[in-house]
Amino acid sequence: MGLLSEGSPLNWEETRKLADHVRKHGAIQFINLYKRLRDKQGDVLKWGDEVEYILVKFNDAEKTAKVSLRAEKYLAELQEKEHNDPDNVKSLWRPEYGAYMIEGTPGKPYGGLLAHFNVVEANMQYRRQEASKLLEPGEALMSLTNFPRLGAPDFTDPPAVPTPQSGASRSLFFPDEAIFSGHPRFKTLTRNIRSRRGEKVAINLPIYKDKNVKLPFKENLAELGDDGSSEKAAKENHVYMDAMGFGMGCCCLQLTFQACNIEEARTLYDQLTPLCPIMLALTAASPFYRGYVTDVDCRWNVISCSVDCRTEEERGLKPLKENKFKISKSRYDSIDSYLSEQGDRYNDVPLTYDKDIYKQLLDNGIDKLLAQHIAHLFIRDTVSLFSEKVHQNDLEDTDHFENIQSTNWQTMRFKPPPSNSSIGWRVEFRPCEVQITDFENAAIVCFVVLLTRVILSYKLNLLIPISKVDENMARAQKRDAVKTEKFWFRRDITCNTQQGDIKDEYTEYTIDEIVNGKEGTFPGLIPLVNSYLSSMDADADTHCTIQRYIKLIQRRASGELLTTAKWLRQEVLTHPEYKQDSRISQRINYDLLKKIHDIEANKVPCPELLGPCIISKTSETVPAAMAKAENCPIPD
Repeated sequence: MGLLSEGSPLNWEETRKLADHVRKHGAIQFINLYKRLRDKQGDVLKWGDEVEYILVKFNDAEKTAKVSLRAEKYLAELQEKEHNDPDNVKSLWRPEYGAYMIEGTPGKPYGGLLAHFNVVEANMQYRRQEASKLLEPGEALMSLTNFPRLGAPDFTDPPAVPTPQSGASRSLFFPDEAIFSGHPRFKTLTRNIRSRRGEKVAINLPIYKDKNVKLPFKENLAELGDDGSSEKAAKENHVYMDAMGFGMGCCCLQLTFQACNIEEARTLYDQLTPLCPIMLALTAASPFYRGYVTDVDCRWNVISCSVDCRTEEERGLKPLKENKFKISKSRYDSIDSYLSEQGDRYNDVPLTYDKDIYKQLLDNGIDKLLAQHIAHLFIRDTVSLFSEKVHQNDLEDTDHFENIQSTNWQTMRFKPPPSNSSIGWRVEFRPCEVQITDFENAAIVCFVVLLTRVILSYKLNLLIPISKVDENMARAQKRDAVKTEKFWFRRDITCNTQQGDIKDEYTEYTIDEIVNGKEGTFPGLIPLVNSYLSSMDADADTHCTIQRYIKLIQRRASGELLTTAKWLRQEVLTHPEYKQDSRISQRINYDLLKKIHDIEANKVPCPELLGPCIISKTSETVPAAMAKAENCPIPD
């Protein structure tokens, strides 16, 4: 979720008055950090995953499944081990936006050995078991991108009621009790984003137009307490949502990589960017919102709209008067510029940035591309500030920089080393939706890690114009995009030389062609991964583990296996209680989540989603695998 400073949160009016102060000192803090660490060299590959989970409470007698608002209680217990013995923990736990969410990561980062791929799935299973031991009877820890009935009537346990005229969200559907209350950041962000925007956020997703959906589809929001503002914001034939919780209450799967130096980090940042929409489509897992079946498969635009704090002026609806910039995107969206010299050729979208900060960065020896990137982030106001953090030592502190950096939630994040730390320059890969099983999540994580090794080892060039990446992001979220959409991708990814007209460098491919290859035309990412692996000295267990993961990715890309989103749709649309009205009743939701829980626990097979065999030798018994991991040299 980003920076979690402690202290007393300021409201929007107080924060607004300090916005320029934060920008000024945030820029100085980055300059000082950059000068100190720009020549940092020799950091080894380290990487780790972040899995976000939803707590679900089943009531078997009433056949209901609801989100359990007990994350704060369990998080406190899970963090005790870290507080008591931080050097000897196998997992770390952090709060997330929802009072029903927690985030788990490995206790230590993984390193550059292929043998570490044997540990990933086992560590994910360990995390799930560690947290599950604390749960009350009937509760389950589930890796779901979105709870299907989030925001529908009676979706929380214990019950909570929305308060449209008061509180942080002022939502018609999402009660404030569903926001994590153990840290003030979350409600502060919610309140200040709404206040800065001047109105509630507005999210509209096209309804899935099944046979019995009455068209035009439009809900009566007045009966929920609407003062007229939601009626104005809600679109016809769309599912309307009005709170940050609908986006930030979704779960994802993220990866962070440490590079050997700043230049390698910039290269990875750029080269992974065109892969973001490809991996978003492959991991699509969220077709349901507010108890409705929608006509999209991914969460991305939902989160983007859920934190869109731009005013009407910044959105171009009114002439600029009170604000400095017209801003084309929400603060949660795909990146707007490449960072490497190689990438500059493909920066074809005009970049909005703070020219004064840009000049300040240039004057302090920061190159044009990185200066533009930082100055672009700094067109945003801080939306979460604590009174104790207003005045800082800019030579040592970085909170003002991180405040703005961590609330620009983009597909990729370029992360400078923290102050007074041995950690190096890093990049964060952020588009993937979380999957149902640890096997799937481990497969996605290991595949992306392998891609970074192939990119650097073979000096691949995946760059296409930023505008085409944006187009791909829109396509990736469409229903069944893996099977029905084509994506812009570079024709020759092994060529690093300029090839004349940029338009000749890319064309449209299917996901299958990008991942598995197109004979005589495109080599495919997995064949390149396999070529790389054949040159490495992997033991039999490691080879077997990696091939299990690769086969899953191959089959998902080809359409032989369903994406999670398509499988979820299929389960709902064929449920005996489903009335072809695009509504997910309590009973449908209960049966669906029960089946998901059984699949995750290996109680029932799901070959259409997972393939014929998913259990590895190392993942059958978590304690044995974790014991083996103790002997695997993971860097400190």
